Amino acid sequence: MYIRKIILLLFTAFIFLCALGTEQAYANEGVIEGSNLNIRSGPGTEYESIGQAETGETYQVVQQADGWVEIELEKETGWVSAEFITINETASTDSTVPLEDSDISSITIQYDNTQLRDGPSTEHAIVHFAEKGTEYEVVSTSGEWYEIRNGELTGFVLKELVETAENNSTYKGFKNKTIVIDAGHGGRDVGAVSDTDAYEKDITYVTAKELEKQLQYLGADVLLTREQDEFVSLTSRVTYSNLVDSDAFISLHYNSVPELPEVTGIETFYYSKQNEKMANYIHNGIISATDETDRGSHEGDLLVLRLNLKPSVLIELGFMSNPESDVLLQTNAYQKKLVSGIVDGLNKYFHSVE
Repeated sequence: MYIRKIILLLFTAFIFLCALGTEQAYANEGVIEGSNLNIRSGPGTEYESIGQAETGETYQVVQQADGWVEIELEKETGWVSAEFITINETASTDSTVPLEDSDISSITIQYDNTQLRDGPSTEHAIVHFAEKGTEYEVVSTSGEWYEIRNGELTGFVLKELVETAENNSTYKGFKNKTIVIDAGHGGRDVGAVSDTDAYEKDITYVTAKELEKQLQYLGADVLLTREQDEFVSLTSRVTYSNLVDSDAFISLHYNSVPELPEVTGIETFYYSKQNEKMANYIHNGIISATDETDRGSHEGDLLVLRLNLKPSVLIELGFMSNPESDVLLQTNAYQKKLVSGIVDGLNKYFHSVE
């Protein structure tokens, strides 16, 4: 009898220690990176939705499995796609693996303008846009990120972005998607004019061509409402989008309020409620990439949106009437940040509706 009691006590102690070990493993926190993100009852889209999470919300992470993350809710647990949650590791052990312990010593960039950040998460600032084919030395690994170095430049890149194109699952959502890019204004319609005599029609075209290049690299079928500096009516732009059966219509514009030169920021518009999700994803992506003033995502009764039968948004990407913005908007580096934000947001939207 005495021996049985000892065995029982030892077994209880073992279970208690296991529980402590489990708590340590689950100490990580996850930050949501998508609006109206479905929380499911299991690790897959075939499981029912039991709630929704919003951008910026934090949850304790229970475990990860097959591209899904189990998180703690108030009375139960649920699962969200790993693509829309950043996990901040808080366990006592350091997750960074030095070069000598890593199984890879160098990587080659697969896509032009691949984002390099100053830390291992999308919350960190973009420090460089790497060009396709550039080789980097791998300094260390940290979770899903590589710390890489090339000369004096050091940064972090998401592992999936530097895998071979065939194995890269992060941006597969663009394959077989038709995206119409609408560069606002054109021809005799110059749009806003800045103090440096820059025309809105020219800057929207620069943005459109950069966005076209990025989306084509990712496998999308990209169409422009104007291929050069020409006037195209608003009705013609919408009709084109409807006729080509587009998966997304993105109209690019820049704002101007000359009497209020201090005003700045980015604002996104949608017309019907069904397009709110796409607008929010794209808007949040741009704000995250640029760290610009957030003027929000709103409903707007705009012709190119109102008559559009396809998912559509109109983005005011900055104020040309603001002296600092006027200079910034005309730089290649900032244009790439704007485009990377649009691409990231659009990618998350396509994954959310699959």
